[in-house]
Order: sequence, then C-alpha cells, then structure tokens
Amino acid sequence: VIKYRFFFCSTVNDSSNNSLIPLYCDMKLTAILFIFTSLLYSPVVAQNYYYGADLSYVNEMEDCGVNYKEDGLAKDPYQIFAEQNCNLVRLRLWHTPSWYDALNDGNRYGDLADVKKSIQRAKSEGLQVLLDFHLSDTWADPGKQIIPAAWNNIADNIDLLQDSLYQYIYNTLSDLHTDNLLPEIIQIGNEVNRGILQTAEANEAGWALDWERNGILFNKAITAVRDFEAIASVNFQIALHISGPSAADWYFENFLAQGVTDFEIIGLSYYTQWHGDLSFSDLATYITQLKADYNREVLIMEVGYPWTSDNADSANNILINTHPDYTPFSPVQQKNYLTALALTIKNAGGIGMIYWEPAWVSSGCSTPWGQGSHYDNAAFFDSASNLIPDGGIQWMQNLSVSTNEASANEEWKINLREGHQTFVIEARSLQNTEDKFTTQLTSMDGRLLDTQVINPTDSTINIQLPKLAHGNYIFSILSKNEVRWSSSFFIAQ
Repeated sequence: VIKYRFFFCSTVNDSSNNSLIPLYCDMKLTAILFIFTSLLYSPVVAQNYYYGADLSYVNEMEDCGVNYKEDGLAKDPYQIFAEQNCNLVRLRLWHTPSWYDALNDGNRYGDLADVKKSIQRAKSEGLQVLLDFHLSDTWADPGKQIIPAAWNNIADNIDLLQDSLYQYIYNTLSDLHTDNLLPEIIQIGNEVNRGILQTAEANEAGWALDWERNGILFNKAITAVRDFEAIASVNFQIALHISGPSAADWYFENFLAQGVTDFEIIGLSYYTQWHGDLSFSDLATYITQLKADYNREVLIMEVGYPWTSDNADSANNILINTHPDYTPFSPVQQKNYLTALALTIKNAGGIGMIYWEPAWVSSGCSTPWGQGSHYDNAAFFDSASNLIPDGGIQWMQNLSVSTNEASANEEWKINLREGHQTFVIEARSLQNTEDKFTTQLTSMDGRLLDTQVINPTDSTINIQLPKLAHGNYIFSILSKNEVRWSSSFFIAQ
C-alpha cells in the first residue's frame, strides 16, 4: 500500500459523498490516505511568505568605504534588496557593544542608534523589520549567551534581573515608537540553546540550562512587549529562536512547560555547515511537526551558503562546507541551493526564510578576529561589492513564482492516482495557448528526478512518475523557465 501525505493546504475529494475535505498543512492532523480516487488541487492565493535578509552589517560596511553596486553603478543596498523581492529585514540589537571602541574608527554598531538608522532605511523601501534582541553586549549564539555588563552584578538576583530586562525591552520599544520606527516582529534572544543572560563564568563552565530561571526571564521579556502593545495600541509577532531543527521539539516542549506560551513564531537556524546531517526533507518534516505540535508558525531565521571557496581578505571564512548536490561552489549553485531550500520550507508550511548577512562584504575594516569579512564568500556581492547578477539573491525572485499561483484565467486541476503513481493534469483553459510546458519532479534536496514536455492542447495529460522511494518530493509545471504550479507530496511504502 502506498500512502500519500501532502503539505499544501488543499482539499481531498471524498468519493463517498462527492465532497471536498480540508487537508491541513501538518503531519499530525493530515489524514493518511490508504484508498482514495484522487487529490484535487486548485489555485489558491499564496500565503504571505517572508523573503528575508539580515542587513545588520550594511551601515558599518559603508562607513568602512564599501560602495554597493548593481551592474557597476552605485546603489543603495536596501533598494537593491527591495527590488529583488525582499520583504523582511532582520536587524540585531546589542545592549552596549563597547568592544567596537577599540576597532577601526571607534564607531559602534548594533546599538540602538545604529539600529534606528537601519530601520529607517528599511521602512523607506517599504520593508518589514524583525528586531533581534541579542540580550548581550556581543554575539549571542548556541555556545555563548553572556549577560550585558550593566547587569552582571545582578545576574543571580532574579527579581532585579527580570525587572532590568523588562525595563530595557519596554524602553527600547518606546524609544523606537517615538521615532515611528517600530518593527513588525520581535525576537527575544538569539539562538538561545543554552538559555539567556548568563555570566561569563557560568558560560565558560560548560553547557547548562536552568529552565526555571529561563522561563521567568523569557516570560518577563514577553510581558514587556505585550504591555507596550497595550499602551501604544500596536501589535507585534514574537519569535523565539534556537539553532538546529532537530533539537527544536525538546526546547519548545520545555518552554511551554515553564509557561512560556505567548509567542507566535518558532525561529530556527539551518546551515549545511553545522546542520548538514539533516537533509532538506528532514527539515521539512521538522517544520510540519513543529507546526502541528505547537500551533505556531515556523520561520527559518538564518541560512547561508557560499558561492566561492576563495577568500578576499585575511579574515577566515566561516562557511566552507559544501552540500553534495550543490558543488562545486558557484553563484549559480548558491542560487540553486537557496531556491530549493526556500521552496522546501514553503511547501512544508514555513512562513519564510532569512539569509544571514548577504551584504557582509570585504572592506578595509577589522573584526576582533581579522581584517575584512568572514563571510565575503557567502555574500550576494562580489569582491568589488557589485551584486552578482545570477547569484544567491535570485532565490527571492525564483520563489516568488514557485508558490502554486496561477493567473485568474488558468484553472489547474491535478490529480495523483494511487497505485499508478501518475499525475493527471487537466488544464482546459490553456488549450489555446502556444506556450510550451514541462513538468519537473525533484527531491526535496533539489535533485532533478524526472522532466517531461507536455502539450496544453490535450484535454487530459498523464504523467507517469518513476518508481519513488519513501520520502518527500516536489512536482512542478514550468513555462518559459518559470514555475506555474508546484506542490510537495510524501510517499511512504
């Protein structure tokens, strides 16, 4: 018996009463279909999907002499991203990043003044903003969650610490509101796998997570956001962010057990560099499971993939590992990797993907670890800070037409016959077109498994699929190299 499970919100044709049964976009609520006659797909209005970019480095790069360009002409990077279909900018906020005082010209970045400048630039291009409270003076990540120096002496006084946290978040939002610079999404902590607000000594002592303390602090931070919402009559989405999809279930189970429930978004980081043991198909499974188990949206907050193995400066590159299906590194492979990953996320029910630091190019300035950029080989710009025309940024354009969308006069009706593993396509309103159409069958990691040319003048088109093993697949219809219809499906044998 072959079982099919589909990730798109769609309908199932119930042959017993000729009605359409809703088919939900998660794995726990989706029915496993042992015997059925067909699945009926029809065009749906695409849900909002975030085409995101973390542009926290832009102000610093420009102060360091970087001149961003497109086609060799100087251009505002925020305008570049907006024109490429970006609709969300992620920005990190540090408490007091005094370590910048000893670098370059001593300018600070990632503090509130710098973030205000970035939010203004984003909003001037019509982009939404995700504000990432790192809750630290420096980088916070799965191995490093150090309390701001201003709070170090109260780290063990939970009453004072939670009050300071509350005031900090509330006052930050109030300050932004005064300048009409409020974000749409608020992220509490960054990759908080080991909890938040630890002393340097506790952090260096090894991995530990005090869930009771963690719950108190997260709830206080969330309360600050909600209290400000009520006073200012605004609405935010709150996101909690961890690194690595495979651990997410354990973390969010514990969040809820501690009463941390008032949030809308589960945020995840996913990099081949650190999470390469998880295939795209695995990621899709985690997304659908998290949506089902916790009734929250899932946003992939950080991804990255190189376009070259070269290093433009003396700062060592962070990302050096390849994905086996997207090697050797090249701008086109970077684009293909990101397009396949983003489509996997969308088809699994995720609400978007954010590329981490696509504008962190090489410059004459230094980080604490070297001169230049540690990410120049994964940015969307070349060594001359010129936008790579057929590179990674194109994923935003590619995915914008890969969303099961059809124009108002196109009525797609596509059935999958069980047992025969055959797609039956009816596109009767296209019979008068001269366009050429092809089908593509791909695995979730982007491997092309089958492609066929179809004739839209035929009233019914049967596409026989090759024998497929257990797993997730994507079936698409293309015209003029654009995806006109696409959906994922699951086969268990």
